[in-house]
Amino acid sequence: QVQLVESGGGLVQAGGSLRLSCAASGRTFSSYTMGWFRQAPGKEREFVASINWSGSSTYYADSVKGRFTISKVNAKNTVYLQMNSLKPEDTAVYYCAADLSTAQAMGVILPRYWGQGTQVTVSS
Repeated sequence: QVQLVESGGGLVQAGGSLRLSCAASGRTFSSYTMGWFRQAPGKEREFVASINWSGSSTYYADSVKGRFTISKVNAKNTVYLQMNSLKPEDTAVYYCAADLSTAQAMGVILPRYWGQGTQVTVSS
């Protein structure tokens, strides 16, 4: 069982930065692939980024490539999403997710574990 709690969301102007954190419970955190997803109002939830259990492999949605960076610190049971050059279209609720799949597969599966989400709002 893995429990996930996101933090770090907020209101930021376009061009600004935010860092989201996801704290995980469970002694097997280091075994899991972690991912970030987002859901904007009236839209379906979409994949943002993923990182494998060791942190050696990452994947990004094309819409965030070059602007967002996912990282994982197993010793802290925490995964981060550094978001730079934010745009109004990045406004969404951001969710942390965990699964035993590969980082590449994270973009096409429904992960097993989810956090409650954190709101990110980017003003123009």
